[in-house]
Amino acid sequence: METRLPQHVAIIMDGNGRWAKERNLPRLSGHAKGASSVREITTIARKTGIRALTLYAFSTKNWSRPDEEVNGLMKLLGKYIKSERETLLSNDIRFSTIGNIDLLPENLKTSIAELKAVSRECASMDFCIALNYGGRDEIIRAVKKITALCMTGEKKPEDINEDTFRSYLDISHLPPVDLIIRTSGELRLSDFLLWESSYSELYFSEKYWPEFDENEFNKALNSYAKRERRFGKTTEQIMEK
Repeated sequence: METRLPQHVAIIMDGNGRWAKERNLPRLSGHAKGASSVREITTIARKTGIRALTLYAFSTKNWSRPDEEVNGLMKLLGKYIKSERETLLSNDIRFSTIGNIDLLPENLKTSIAELKAVSRECASMDFCIALNYGGRDEIIRAVKKITALCMTGEKKPEDINEDTFRSYLDISHLPPVDLIIRTSGELRLSDFLLWESSYSELYFSEKYWPEFDENEFNKALNSYAKRERRFGKTTEQIMEK
């Protein structure tokens, strides 16, 4: 694998349901299998030297899925957060979330708060899960926060720039996203990290998330390492540095 690594990798974990359907299994079996991939990729990212990993676990639109699946996902998330506590702590990984978690079940919110608290001092890697998250929702909530401050006089509209705006986003505690990976062959962002993705590199894998392993992750990192990130500049300007 090439040595140039992204500092922050974000993954749209797609294909759990289709993986299960192709095997005549319930959709929740696909989500359960996908949890194993979360464990594997998180551990690999830590060993590889990635500084931050963000995973899209449950979107604001996922509430429209059948109640049985939504309830099963909530239980699976709660089980995962409890079962992975020692793995995260032993690997010095700090846990956080993005999204509006107020609508999540109380027991899940409690587990989230406890894991955030016990892993707060971990510093080798940040592991973030997007829960009840939508990129548009994140931006709207940031606008509302800034608007409220402007109305009270604590902020002036002319003082708002890109850096200021980002500081009010859910993901402001993490470095900018360098690489976004989507599994299952779908070629869209699905309302994920809309602000952050403006200059992120994109990588699409044909593998369903339950099949996404170390080899597939390394393919994505290799692809990233070979790209030239210009951020609007020319190649010559980049080479002058």
